[in-house]
Amino acid sequence: MPAATPAATWDPRQYLRHGDHRARPFLDLLERVPELPAAGGRPPRVADLGCGPGTLTRLLARRWPDAHLTGLDNSPQMLAEAERFAGPTDGGGRLDFAAADAAQWAPAPGTYDLILSNATLQWVPGHPDSFPAWIAALTPGGTFAFQVPGNFDAPSHVLMRELAESGSWRERLGGRLRHADAVLTPAAYLERLTGLGCEVDAWETTYLHVLKGPDPVLDWVKGTGLVPVLTALGDDAEAREAFLAEYGALLREAYPAGDHGTVFPFRRVFAVARRGDA
Repeated sequence: MPAATPAATWDPRQYLRHGDHRARPFLDLLERVPELPAAGGRPPRVADLGCGPGTLTRLLARRWPDAHLTGLDNSPQMLAEAERFAGPTDGGGRLDFAAADAAQWAPAPGTYDLILSNATLQWVPGHPDSFPAWIAALTPGGTFAFQVPGNFDAPSHVLMRELAESGSWRERLGGRLRHADAVLTPAAYLERLTGLGCEVDAWETTYLHVLKGPDPVLDWVKGTGLVPVLTALGDDAEAREAFLAEYGALLREAYPAGDHGTVFPFRRVFAVARRGDA
């Protein structure tokens, strides 16, 4: 059995190295969010669950300029980066950030007009079990919208798991990485949320990101999926570099560079659930 899993150490700069590509699913999700319910004269109340470095949370002020926006995350490194965006927004609203773990987060009923989560819930085992509490936290007519990666059976993740479970790495890394059941299918999310009385729009999209530079897929996953490995090996620079060298070679074979860059297919799953008015 592996030792107790240390808290993940996130690197906002590494995460943001592919910020343009990472922003696109967020913007596509936002396009499908309906208008928020009338708030009886008060500003709309919006939560971004798993806000990361805050670069996308601040974009919510463009859609709802008078809203009170709160970014929530459990990474001190990400929250420290996000704090630079805190304060009044140009439209008279307010943006703030707070520590919260999505695995335990349960706001009071009727607290929010929109709960949005972008590329976070895949880190939360059993996250659909939290849906009833999160839907209850919406005002009538409010929306819960989220996006999660759906690429856990892609070579990038399969090769990572296989290497971590191989003989030379199993003792330190075995059991630390997520498997294909980390997220549900769009149909399963639709079923769960419809059963909670929501009007649901669920879909999936595979983006074909064209990445530049040497070992670009490795550079991408170092900012996200590889974080548990980098955390576990954080006190052993030699082991960390050895793992990256082995994994990087596997990725170069799985994702060969072409004349115009390296094509990195990335499937994502989306759901937008509007709570009934009653």
